[in-house]
Amino acid sequence: MKKTAQRYTNPYKNSDSNKRYFSYDYYLRKKFGSKVSKIMIDAGFTCPNIDGKCSCGGCIYCSGRGSGDFAGSPLESITEQIDKGVKMMSRKWSTEKIIPYFQAHSNTYAPVSVLRQKFEEALSYEGVVGLNVATRADCLEDDVLSYLAEISERVALTVELGLQSVHDTTAKVINRGHSFADFKIGYERLRRLVPKAEICIHIIHGLPGEDREMMLATIKEVAKLSPDQVKIHLLHVIDKTRLAEIYREGNYIPLSKDDYVDLVCDSLELLPADTVICRLTGDGAPDLLLAPEWSRKKVSVINDIDKELYRRDSYQGKLCSN
Repeated sequence: MKKTAQRYTNPYKNSDSNKRYFSYDYYLRKKFGSKVSKIMIDAGFTCPNIDGKCSCGGCIYCSGRGSGDFAGSPLESITEQIDKGVKMMSRKWSTEKIIPYFQAHSNTYAPVSVLRQKFEEALSYEGVVGLNVATRADCLEDDVLSYLAEISERVALTVELGLQSVHDTTAKVINRGHSFADFKIGYERLRRLVPKAEICIHIIHGLPGEDREMMLATIKEVAKLSPDQVKIHLLHVIDKTRLAEIYREGNYIPLSKDDYVDLVCDSLELLPADTVICRLTGDGAPDLLLAPEWSRKKVSVINDIDKELYRRDSYQGKLCSN
Protein backbone atom coordinates (compact mmCIF):
# COMPACT_ATOMS: atom_id res chain seq x y z
CA MET A 1 0.00 0.00 0.00
CA LYS A 2 1.40 3.38 -1.03
CA LYS A 3 2.19 5.66 1.91
CA THR A 4 0.37 9.03 1.96
CA ALA A 5 2.78 11.94 1.58
CA GLN A 6 3.11 14.26 4.59
CA ARG A 7 1.98 17.23 2.53
CA TYR A 8 -1.49 15.71 2.27
CA THR A 9 -1.83 15.10 6.01
CA ASN A 10 -0.30 18.39 7.13
CA PRO A 11 -2.63 20.04 9.70
CA TYR A 12 -1.00 23.46 9.26
CA LYS A 13 -2.86 25.85 6.97
CA ASN A 14 -0.08 28.06 5.54
CA SER A 15 1.74 25.37 3.59
CA ASP A 16 1.50 23.42 0.35
CA SER A 17 4.25 20.98 1.30
CA ASN A 18 5.39 19.03 4.36
CA LYS A 19 6.46 22.29 6.09
CA ARG A 20 4.49 22.80 9.29
CA TYR A 21 5.38 26.46 9.48
CA PHE A 22 4.80 29.53 7.29
CA SER A 23 7.94 29.33 5.18
CA TYR A 24 9.34 32.37 3.41
CA ASP A 25 9.36 30.49 0.11
CA TYR A 26 5.62 29.79 0.43
CA TYR A 27 4.96 33.42 1.40
CA LEU A 28 6.82 34.79 -1.64
CA ARG A 29 5.10 32.43 -4.05
CA LYS A 30 1.68 33.36 -2.66
CA LYS A 31 2.41 37.09 -2.64
CA PHE A 32 4.15 37.44 -5.99
CA GLY A 33 2.86 34.39 -7.86
CA SER A 34 6.28 32.88 -8.51
CA LYS A 35 9.78 32.41 -7.17
CA VAL A 36 11.52 35.63 -6.09
CA SER A 37 15.28 36.11 -5.76
CA LYS A 38 16.50 38.02 -2.71
CA ILE A 39 19.80 39.76 -3.45
CA MET A 40 21.98 40.69 -0.47
CA ILE A 41 23.63 44.13 -0.50
CA ASP A 42 26.31 45.85 1.56
CA ALA A 43 25.76 49.59 1.15
CA GLY A 44 28.69 50.56 3.37
CA PHE A 45 26.70 51.66 6.44
CA THR A 46 27.80 51.29 10.06
CA CYS A 47 26.00 50.96 13.43
CA PRO A 48 25.57 53.16 16.52
CA ASN A 49 27.20 50.47 18.65
CA ILE A 50 30.26 50.60 16.42
CA ASP A 51 30.87 54.30 15.88
CA GLY A 52 30.50 55.26 19.53
CA LYS A 53 27.02 56.79 19.51
CA CYS A 54 25.83 54.22 22.05
CA SER A 55 28.78 51.83 22.22
CA CYS A 56 31.92 50.67 20.43
CA GLY A 57 33.06 47.40 18.95
CA GLY A 58 29.70 46.19 17.69
CA CYS A 59 27.84 43.08 18.85
CA ILE A 60 30.21 40.40 20.08
CA TYR A 61 29.15 37.89 17.42
CA CYS A 62 29.30 40.19 14.37
CA SER A 63 32.16 39.92 11.93
CA GLY A 64 33.67 43.03 10.40
CA ARG A 65 31.02 42.77 7.69
CA GLY A 66 28.21 43.37 10.18
CA SER A 67 26.34 40.12 9.42
CA GLY A 68 26.80 40.82 5.73
CA ASP A 69 29.39 38.15 4.99
CA PHE A 70 27.36 36.85 2.05
CA ALA A 71 26.45 40.28 0.66
CA GLY A 72 28.21 42.08 -2.16
CA SER A 73 31.17 44.37 -1.73
CA PRO A 74 30.55 47.91 -0.40
CA LEU A 75 33.24 49.04 -2.85
CA GLU A 76 30.84 48.25 -5.70
CA SER A 77 27.75 50.22 -6.65
CA ILE A 78 24.30 48.96 -5.69
CA THR A 79 23.64 48.09 -9.33
CA GLU A 80 26.89 46.14 -9.62
CA GLN A 81 26.06 44.16 -6.48
CA ILE A 82 22.60 43.31 -7.78
CA ASP A 83 24.04 42.32 -11.17
CA LYS A 84 26.40 39.85 -9.53
CA GLY A 85 23.68 38.54 -7.22
CA VAL A 86 21.29 37.97 -10.09
CA LYS A 87 23.98 36.17 -12.08
CA MET A 88 24.68 33.85 -9.15
CA MET A 89 20.99 33.22 -8.39
CA SER A 90 20.17 32.52 -12.04
CA ARG A 91 22.13 29.28 -11.76
CA LYS A 92 19.45 28.00 -9.36
CA TRP A 93 16.14 29.54 -10.49
CA SER A 94 14.43 32.34 -12.40
CA THR A 95 15.47 35.85 -11.46
CA GLU A 96 12.71 37.75 -13.23
CA LYS A 97 11.47 39.05 -9.84
CA ILE A 98 13.96 40.52 -7.39
CA ILE A 99 14.02 41.84 -3.83
CA PRO A 100 17.20 43.80 -3.00
CA TYR A 101 18.10 43.13 0.64
CA PHE A 102 20.17 45.80 2.38
CA GLN A 103 21.70 43.43 4.90
CA ALA A 104 25.04 44.53 6.32
CA HIS A 105 25.10 46.68 9.49
CA SER A 106 22.23 49.17 10.15
CA ASN A 107 20.72 50.31 6.89
CA THR A 108 18.75 53.31 8.15
CA TYR A 109 21.68 54.74 10.12
CA ALA A 110 22.51 57.55 7.70
CA PRO A 111 21.03 60.84 6.45
CA VAL A 112 17.90 60.39 4.35
CA SER A 113 19.72 61.90 1.36
CA VAL A 114 22.19 58.99 1.50
CA LEU A 115 19.45 56.40 2.03
CA ARG A 116 17.49 57.80 -0.90
CA GLN A 117 20.49 57.57 -3.20
CA LYS A 118 21.17 53.94 -2.26
CA PHE A 119 17.58 52.69 -2.09
CA GLU A 120 16.40 54.42 -5.27
CA GLU A 121 19.26 52.89 -7.24
CA ALA A 122 18.10 49.47 -6.07
CA LEU A 123 14.43 50.20 -6.75
CA SER A 124 15.22 51.29 -10.32
CA TYR A 125 16.68 47.88 -11.17
CA GLU A 126 14.58 45.92 -13.67
CA GLY A 127 12.40 43.26 -12.06
CA VAL A 128 12.44 44.66 -8.52
CA VAL A 129 9.15 43.89 -6.74
CA GLY A 130 10.12 44.72 -3.18
CA LEU A 131 12.76 46.02 -0.83
CA ASN A 132 14.11 44.60 2.44
CA VAL A 133 15.99 46.84 4.85
CA ALA A 134 17.77 45.41 7.91
CA THR A 135 18.32 47.87 10.75
CA ARG A 136 17.93 48.54 14.48
CA ALA A 137 14.89 49.82 16.33
CA ASP A 138 16.94 52.79 17.60
CA CYS A 139 17.80 53.91 14.06
CA LEU A 140 14.35 55.05 12.96
CA GLU A 141 14.30 58.84 12.99
CA ASP A 142 11.16 60.69 11.89
CA ASP A 143 12.50 61.64 8.46
CA VAL A 144 13.67 58.06 7.90
CA LEU A 145 10.23 56.71 8.74
CA SER A 146 8.67 59.25 6.39
CA TYR A 147 10.88 58.04 3.54
CA LEU A 148 10.15 54.40 4.34
CA ALA A 149 6.43 55.18 4.23
CA GLU A 150 6.97 56.71 0.79
CA ILE A 151 8.71 53.55 -0.41
CA SER A 152 5.97 51.32 1.00
CA GLU A 153 3.46 53.06 -1.26
CA ARG A 154 5.44 51.92 -4.31
CA VAL A 155 6.72 48.42 -3.55
CA ALA A 156 6.44 45.70 -0.94
CA LEU A 157 8.68 46.93 1.88
CA THR A 158 9.97 44.80 4.73
CA VAL A 159 11.93 46.37 7.58
CA GLU A 160 13.99 43.85 9.54
CA LEU A 161 14.77 44.70 13.18
CA GLY A 162 17.50 42.95 15.16
CA LEU A 163 16.22 42.14 18.63
CA GLN A 164 18.09 38.89 19.37
CA SER A 165 16.85 38.72 22.99
CA VAL A 166 14.32 40.50 25.20
CA HIS A 167 16.63 40.22 28.21
CA ASP A 168 18.55 43.41 28.99
CA THR A 169 21.22 41.42 30.83
CA THR A 170 21.90 39.61 27.57
CA ALA A 171 21.85 42.88 25.62
CA LYS A 172 24.73 44.10 27.80
CA VAL A 173 26.67 40.87 27.34
CA ILE A 174 26.38 40.98 23.55
CA ASN A 175 26.92 44.78 23.44
CA ARG A 176 23.68 45.47 21.60
CA GLY A 177 23.53 49.03 22.87
CA HIS A 178 19.82 49.41 23.56
CA SER A 179 17.18 47.92 25.87
CA PHE A 180 14.07 45.88 25.09
CA ALA A 181 12.01 48.93 26.06
CA ASP A 182 13.91 50.93 23.42
CA PHE A 183 13.19 48.20 20.89
CA LYS A 184 9.46 48.27 21.58
CA ILE A 185 9.34 52.05 21.19
CA GLY A 186 11.02 51.81 17.78
CA TYR A 187 8.85 48.87 16.76
CA GLU A 188 5.60 50.63 17.62
CA ARG A 189 6.67 53.85 15.87
CA LEU A 190 7.53 51.88 12.75
CA ARG A 191 4.18 50.05 12.89
CA ARG A 192 2.26 53.29 13.36
CA LEU A 193 4.09 55.57 10.92
CA VAL A 194 4.81 53.03 8.16
CA PRO A 195 1.66 50.90 8.32
CA LYS A 196 2.12 49.31 4.90
CA ALA A 197 5.57 47.94 5.74
CA GLU A 198 5.95 44.41 6.97
CA ILE A 199 8.15 44.04 10.04
CA CYS A 200 10.55 41.14 10.53
CA ILE A 201 12.07 40.54 13.98
CA HIS A 202 15.38 38.72 14.32
CA ILE A 203 16.08 36.56 17.38
CA ILE A 204 19.10 34.40 18.22
CA HIS A 205 19.08 31.15 20.17
CA GLY A 206 22.19 30.20 22.10
CA LEU A 207 23.35 33.61 23.31
CA PRO A 208 25.85 33.56 26.21
CA GLY A 209 24.25 33.14 29.64
CA GLU A 210 20.79 32.25 28.34
CA ASP A 211 19.04 29.02 29.27
CA ARG A 212 16.06 27.40 27.59
CA GLU A 213 13.51 29.33 29.64
CA MET A 214 15.10 32.67 28.74
CA MET A 215 15.16 31.86 25.04
CA LEU A 216 11.51 30.82 25.02
CA ALA A 217 10.63 33.94 27.03
CA THR A 218 12.01 35.94 24.10
CA ILE A 219 9.77 34.02 21.71
CA LYS A 220 6.71 34.65 23.89
CA GLU A 221 7.38 38.39 24.02
CA VAL A 222 7.93 38.49 20.26
CA ALA A 223 4.63 36.65 19.77
CA LYS A 224 2.86 39.40 21.75
CA LEU A 225 4.14 41.96 19.23
CA SER A 226 2.51 40.00 16.36
CA PRO A 227 5.28 40.68 13.82
CA ASP A 228 4.65 39.98 10.15
CA GLN A 229 7.83 37.95 9.91
CA VAL A 230 10.42 36.35 12.20
CA LYS A 231 13.95 35.12 11.63
CA ILE A 232 15.29 32.55 14.10
CA HIS A 233 19.08 32.38 14.09
CA LEU A 234 21.56 30.01 15.65
CA LEU A 235 24.47 31.79 17.32
CA HIS A 236 27.59 31.09 15.28
CA VAL A 237 31.08 31.59 16.64
CA ILE A 238 32.86 33.54 13.91
CA ASP A 239 36.61 34.00 13.93
CA LYS A 240 38.02 37.46 14.68
CA THR A 241 35.09 38.44 16.90
CA ARG A 242 34.86 39.00 20.63
CA LEU A 243 32.70 35.87 20.87
CA ALA A 244 35.53 33.89 19.30
CA GLU A 245 37.84 35.05 22.07
CA ILE A 246 35.29 34.04 24.73
CA TYR A 247 34.88 30.65 23.04
CA ARG A 248 38.62 30.01 22.88
CA GLU A 249 38.90 30.93 26.56
CA GLY A 250 36.42 28.14 27.30
CA ASN A 251 33.71 30.52 28.52
CA TYR A 252 31.10 29.78 25.87
CA ILE A 253 29.61 26.42 24.87
CA PRO A 254 27.45 26.43 21.70
CA LEU A 255 24.11 24.66 21.58
CA SER A 256 24.01 21.05 20.46
CA LYS A 257 22.09 20.20 17.31
CA ASP A 258 19.43 18.28 19.26
CA ASP A 259 18.90 21.16 21.69
CA TYR A 260 18.65 23.65 18.85
CA VAL A 261 16.12 21.58 16.92
CA ASP A 262 13.98 21.22 20.06
CA LEU A 263 14.18 24.96 20.74
CA VAL A 264 13.15 25.86 17.21
CA CYS A 265 10.16 23.51 17.32
CA ASP A 266 9.14 24.91 20.71
CA SER A 267 9.50 28.42 19.27
CA LEU A 268 7.35 27.65 16.24
CA GLU A 269 4.59 26.30 18.46
CA LEU A 270 4.55 29.59 20.39
CA LEU A 271 4.59 31.98 17.42
CA PRO A 272 1.38 33.15 15.69
CA ALA A 273 0.31 30.88 12.85
CA ASP A 274 0.23 33.77 10.37
CA THR A 275 3.74 35.06 11.09
CA VAL A 276 6.07 34.27 8.20
CA ILE A 277 9.16 32.32 9.28
CA CYS A 278 11.93 33.72 7.10
CA ARG A 279 14.75 31.72 8.65
CA LEU A 280 15.17 28.76 11.00
CA THR A 281 18.95 28.83 11.23
CA GLY A 282 21.72 31.08 10.01
CA ASP A 283 24.81 30.69 7.88
CA GLY A 284 28.32 31.18 9.15
CA ALA A 285 30.96 32.08 6.59
CA PRO A 286 32.65 28.67 6.00
CA ASP A 287 36.19 30.01 6.24
CA LEU A 288 35.45 31.91 9.47
CA LEU A 289 33.09 29.55 11.31
CA LEU A 290 34.60 28.09 14.49
CA ALA A 291 31.49 26.50 16.01
CA PRO A 292 29.13 24.75 16.12
CA GLU A 293 30.50 22.43 13.49
CA TRP A 294 27.14 20.74 12.93
CA SER A 295 25.67 24.00 11.64
CA ARG A 296 27.60 23.62 8.39
CA LYS A 297 25.01 21.04 7.30
CA LYS A 298 22.11 23.44 7.07
CA VAL A 299 19.82 21.17 5.07
CA SER A 300 20.21 18.47 7.70
CA VAL A 301 19.17 20.92 10.43
CA ILE A 302 16.06 21.99 8.49
CA ASN A 303 15.15 18.37 7.80
CA ASP A 304 15.48 17.47 11.48
CA ILE A 305 13.15 20.35 12.40
CA ASP A 306 10.58 19.03 9.91
CA LYS A 307 10.92 15.52 11.32
CA GLU A 308 10.56 16.68 14.93
CA LEU A 309 7.39 18.67 14.19
CA TYR A 310 5.98 15.60 12.45
CA ARG A 311 6.99 13.36 15.37
CA ARG A 312 5.22 15.72 17.79
CA ASP A 313 2.22 16.01 15.47
CA SER A 314 2.72 19.74 15.92
CA TYR A 315 2.89 22.92 13.84
CA GLN A 316 3.44 26.67 14.04
CA GLY A 317 1.03 28.41 16.38
CA LYS A 318 -0.26 25.28 18.08
CA LEU A 319 0.51 26.69 21.55
CA CYS A 320 0.22 30.38 20.71
CA SER A 321 -2.17 32.24 23.02
CA ASN A 322 -2.45 35.39 20.83
